[in-house]
Amino acid sequence: MSEHAYSDAKALDLLNELERILGSDPLIDEVGFVHPSQFSTLKEAAGGSASSQDISEHENTNFWIRDHKLGISTQVLLPLYKAAKHAFMAALREYKTSENLPGNSGDDSLESEIMSHSKALLMLSCDFGTAWNSRKFIVLKKQLLPMFIDELLLSALILSYAPKSERAWSHRRWVIHTVSGNSILQRIIEGESELVEKIAERSKMNYRAWNHRCWLVSYMTKEQVLHQLEKSRNWASLHVADNSCFHYRRRLMLRIFEDVCHTQADHSSGYNLKFYNIWKDELDWNEALIKRYIGREALWLHRRFLSSYWIRHIATDLHGVSYQFDFGSFIDHELFLLDSCSTIPDDDFEDFQAQAIHSATYIVWLTKQIHEPQRIDIQEKLRARDLNRLLNKTCPERSSLWDCLEASQV
Repeated sequence: MSEHAYSDAKALDLLNELERILGSDPLIDEVGFVHPSQFSTLKEAAGGSASSQDISEHENTNFWIRDHKLGISTQVLLPLYKAAKHAFMAALREYKTSENLPGNSGDDSLESEIMSHSKALLMLSCDFGTAWNSRKFIVLKKQLLPMFIDELLLSALILSYAPKSERAWSHRRWVIHTVSGNSILQRIIEGESELVEKIAERSKMNYRAWNHRCWLVSYMTKEQVLHQLEKSRNWASLHVADNSCFHYRRRLMLRIFEDVCHTQADHSSGYNLKFYNIWKDELDWNEALIKRYIGREALWLHRRFLSSYWIRHIATDLHGVSYQFDFGSFIDHELFLLDSCSTIPDDDFEDFQAQAIHSATYIVWLTKQIHEPQRIDIQEKLRARDLNRLLNKTCPERSSLWDCLEASQV
């Protein structure tokens, strides 16, 4: 049947069926849109297992559900969307009218209709702002914790097929902020980190997901921050080209630094020393990744952040805790890293050229972060290495830029 051949009554039947499915299985955690020709294959793959759940006679043509996974036929999307939008807007208008009546604070049955219709509508159109806002209004009015949890489940369901939906991520932040005074918050935070990692694995370079995870850091306890820093290391090691994950680690480290600043009044040198060791360990780990994965810019950007904070806040004196840091040794070490990364054993392998450029530009950047007289010393060592010749060899198309940088070093 063509999507244009569905009557209003037939479309309403489809909507009722979808809402019945959603109501019968509140644990649905994934939704997908399936071509009608694939339904028979899905049924055969299920094999009538004991965990299978027979829904209705519509299963073969319109809906499919197994193990909390829902499939919707692409053939019915348009009539289903129109029916859901019409039903939602009608219920919302009636609800607003009833609220304006004297002595009436709203109708529970209408609120239930709005929540049901808006859920179906958002599954078909995740950026329908009015539907999201109506749910916020009713949930805030009820102030029931299970309703807030349901909102997290709904947004997670939508993110299963639209992982970059800004509306869905924003709705999750609204829920978390609203329940931030509740004891359940820390459990939610732990679940959020797992959700973001799961989505990031399926949706590469998902800035919105990682931005959400960075936002969560301000709600974490010290223990959670340290745990996340340790836990995210393995993921970052396997995704060295994804700068979003390293940005998340930087946000965690800045939060740790903020905590160190707050402990200054208490003279908590033990925690300061722990922070020093964390930062040093991150520098060493970053260097190991740089040498293992050639030419990955995200790793060099992360090193810039680490070196900058190392020089400005940690190496000299971290709130009264002295570490006998040898600044010259640090610079020499970075120059040795430049030497090891600037060798190009294979001209045909572009990653070696990229590694040489990243290492050279990192050193040039580093000189800008250093005050006199240390800067003079590093400039002399760079001239001895003929850095400009290296840059012109690896990237001759930017020769004018390298000449300008060399002039600024004089």
